[in-house]
Amino acid sequence: MATNLQSIKQRFGIIGSSELLDRALHKAVAVAGSDLSVMINGESGVGKEVFSKIIHSLSARKHNNFFAINCGAIPAGTINSELFGHEKGAFTGASTERKGYFETVNTGTIFLDEIGEMPLDTQAYLLRILENGEYVKVGSSKVMKTDVRVIAATNVDLEEKMRTGKFRQDLYYRLNTVPIDVPALRERPEDIYKLFRYFTVDFAERNRMKPINLDERAQLLLSNYEWPGNIRELKNIAEQISVLSEERNVTAQDLMDYLPNIGKRNLPAMSSGNNSAGSNFEEREILYKLLFEMKKDVRDLKGLVYGLIQNNDLSVPTDTQVSKLPALPSERGTSSNYYPERNIPSYSRDEFTSPQSDYNKPNFDFPNSRPVIIDETNQDSYHQAEVVEDSLSLEEMEKNLIRKALKKHNNRRKEAADDLGISERTLYRKIKEYEI
Repeated sequence: MATNLQSIKQRFGIIGSSELLDRALHKAVAVAGSDLSVMINGESGVGKEVFSKIIHSLSARKHNNFFAINCGAIPAGTINSELFGHEKGAFTGASTERKGYFETVNTGTIFLDEIGEMPLDTQAYLLRILENGEYVKVGSSKVMKTDVRVIAATNVDLEEKMRTGKFRQDLYYRLNTVPIDVPALRERPEDIYKLFRYFTVDFAERNRMKPINLDERAQLLLSNYEWPGNIRELKNIAEQISVLSEERNVTAQDLMDYLPNIGKRNLPAMSSGNNSAGSNFEEREILYKLLFEMKKDVRDLKGLVYGLIQNNDLSVPTDTQVSKLPALPSERGTSSNYYPERNIPSYSRDEFTSPQSDYNKPNFDFPNSRPVIIDETNQDSYHQAEVVEDSLSLEEMEKNLIRKALKKHNNRRKEAADDLGISERTLYRKIKEYEI
């Protein structure tokens, strides 16, 4: 099946390998051989019409007509005439008889895009065609027959339209026999740069020019952008950059000039007065590195704690056991005895570490619990620990990260800037700003 999907992608010019895209294609291929009605759901610009052409091309009707209609582009007063035709004199201006699409595309496939914009009276006519293949021209009383497969598509929530009375419930369930959900571009980020590269190379070949290239940071920006206009927006940007960019190697900063909102993310960012968009982007990059460092430290700390528990065969009290303990002195008052009602004697460090001490004395009534064993035989092999209070200031964290990078590279600023993922100019500015 994977080989079959690959050949279909090549045939219809579909770029991408995401799981959601393959799932939608698999559904389209599976339903193509039948005459079932299909509802294609997806945002504007995701390529719903391509899926309708795939279904028609793989069906028994592939040698007959295929016609795509945008229901939202036809005025409500003329859509019945467009779809079903009209008789001469049926209304003002109807000087001749006209055949509708359902008559001219008989035995073929009609693709009704933006089906949610279809008027309610037209929906009733369409439902009759889907149920028994019958329709009546505007201004006629003669019932006509047609054999047309209907594929519908929408970028709105039809269930919400049903609740508000703007879409017929019976038509919805008749059309929605086999639903196909086409993923938005932001749901398949692994395909974004592939599509961008395809559009730029294709444009360059058609216009006899050298295709543009994106650096690594520009590719990262491209893949993390929301793309509200989906593939249509991506293609427009690719062609725009291909025409307007003087340099064939495009950086992240160049990309932000063409798409100013591409650097915006739902993450915290540092703000300092009159910073430009470029410097804000670079500061966010530093913040991301700080967050990744913190995540690594927390993971290492968890590993250390779990290692101590396993190596010393310790048991950890459950939440239920902890909840049964009496309050701590800070919650009780100034008493120095944590558990006065248990009458547990206190023990000094020497008693715990001496060979004669009984390790099972201070067990605090935890079942199967063991005390922490402090082994001081290899104490000299460890460095003296220093307890410091961590600062929660983002500026302090950024300053410390810059200091670490400079120390790591022996104050070679260019290498430190590369390690931080920022430009050397930004590093100079930060060093001056923080007086490092």
